[in-house]
Amino acid sequence: MAPESGPAETLARHWRPEGNAVRCLLCPHECLIAPGRRGRCLGRVNRDNRLIAASYGQLVSVAVDPVEKKPLYHFHPGENILSVATYGCNLNCPFCQNEELARHELPGRFTPPVALVELARRSGAFGVAFTYSEPLVWFEYLMDSCPALRAAGFKTVLVTNGMINPGPLEELLPHVDAMNIDLKSARPEFYRDYVGGSLSAVQHTIRTARKRCHVELTNLVIPGRNDSDADIGALVEFVAGLGRDTVLHLSRYFPHNRTEEPATPRSTLVRAAAIARRKLDSVHLGNV
Repeated sequence: MAPESGPAETLARHWRPEGNAVRCLLCPHECLIAPGRRGRCLGRVNRDNRLIAASYGQLVSVAVDPVEKKPLYHFHPGENILSVATYGCNLNCPFCQNEELARHELPGRFTPPVALVELARRSGAFGVAFTYSEPLVWFEYLMDSCPALRAAGFKTVLVTNGMINPGPLEELLPHVDAMNIDLKSARPEFYRDYVGGSLSAVQHTIRTARKRCHVELTNLVIPGRNDSDADIGALVEFVAGLGRDTVLHLSRYFPHNRTEEPATPRSTLVRAAAIARRKLDSVHLGNV
């Protein structure tokens, strides 16, 4: 059961002991975590040869946003959603706009699921979005909070990179109403070499979620990285394979954090959108 009275340790799911370490099985990294150390995502720690969900319920950001900011344009448009985050992420994107939340262990306010439901009630929002850093690495908190929120009449939304193993994904999806999933590129080497992830894992998440809940996709268009006609064409080919009605957001990049590439010219987004609209009916431009 989830802790209800304080920030007690929460045993993680999806791991196994391996010698004097533990092997996390939540995402494709499958980190081997030594005693006292954390996995790449920072949210899971080996304490006494048990994998602990260290970030469980430690909310470091809470805000009420228009749902279009997630971005979700075809799910409760015009309504507000409560956005919450704890720390941690299992990718290492040099262009991350939420680096402080994603790559640093931060103190938060412990908010168990029952308190999150009350927070949602007071917000006046139609639902709760788990967002800003990477919600999939808060797996245990999602598994406890999402059913409680839905039982109270709230919708649940994940804004995610999609990096999760198939088993945990199957456990989670019955409790999720909508997802915005980043599809950063259709090239495996972009994921492997630039952001430290797995394209095949993300594509599996997208294909699976598309059949189970409302899904919109976002691609951040970065000059010289993923903005060529070939790059956009390959990405659109995958998205169109999910159905012509699949929603795609093409978002403008701005220099941030550890990047030096210039901001995406608006003309690049217009060109990318023209390519996408040959095969997709719902293409939106963001950050323009």
